[in-house]
Amino acid sequence: MTIHRGIKLDAVCLAEVVERGMCRPSFVPPKPIRQLRDLTRYRRTLVRERSSEKQRLEKILEDAQIKLTSVISNLFTISGRQMLQAMIDGERSPKVLADMARGKMRAKLDALQEALTGHFDDHHAFLCTMMLAHIDDLTARIGELSEKIEQVMEPFTVQIDQLIEVIGVGRSSAQEIIAEIGVDMSRFPSSDHLVAWARYSPQARQSAGKTHSSTTGKGNPWLSGALGEIGIATSRTDTFLGARYRRIAKRRGKRRALVAVGNSVLTIAWHLLSDPDARFHDLAPGFYESRINKERQTRNLMRQLEQLTGRPVVLGDAAV
Repeated sequence: MTIHRGIKLDAVCLAEVVERGMCRPSFVPPKPIRQLRDLTRYRRTLVRERSSEKQRLEKILEDAQIKLTSVISNLFTISGRQMLQAMIDGERSPKVLADMARGKMRAKLDALQEALTGHFDDHHAFLCTMMLAHIDDLTARIGELSEKIEQVMEPFTVQIDQLIEVIGVGRSSAQEIIAEIGVDMSRFPSSDHLVAWARYSPQARQSAGKTHSSTTGKGNPWLSGALGEIGIATSRTDTFLGARYRRIAKRRGKRRALVAVGNSVLTIAWHLLSDPDARFHDLAPGFYESRINKERQTRNLMRQLEQLTGRPVVLGDAAV
């Protein structure tokens, strides 16, 4: 009885909080955004399923001792598909199969012949046929979904154009961001509120005067997937976000670096979507270095040099 009484008291307390306007309502996007969200989430689900099917096909080839993926990065290029189809049709000669290579792959004929030497038989051919058909069907469905998403996104053309100006943000990623957070940024009083809602804001946990590291919490997995892809794409660019990723990954690891880049992307998205006339301007990779205190950097470098040489370092004429 005590448990039930406590539950009733909690319910009464929560009802009073809502009645007095002390609790902000949950974020519920309008119907067009919710419909767009259904489409983008289903497309991402199919893309993941297609990736899983491709991995299964690669495992079947490895079972047959066919190591194509050790020579070519993508098994599903024109050349790779021709080799697969030829093996399914009964061709077993590694030399004939390798000769189907096109473009830059022609420089790897010897490696291709070695990779195509295996024990591919009718059993593997049957499974590969089924898997290729499934992959092609998924590709067609993803294409249909993308066309439908483009139609639904027509009212948000300006917002899409704003987001894709951010280096690392592709059209699909921009569509997914809008589908998850909407275009009305008045629901989020500031960019910090948006970042906190998405669980991309660092949390500080203190106990006995000590600060302990903690996770950001469980957020929107669909939004996290899009931000993760953006972070990976950005990490290889010579931009502000790319430099931010590499700087944090070097000290804290790649996962924390992805969270940091996602935080920055959401902050940028909030500012862009809040103002239709706003445009993205990259701060350049040297932004951090330009803000570093030169005296502090000098002291750090002197300390490192002292550790390497084993003797004190003096600035000026007597400098080592």
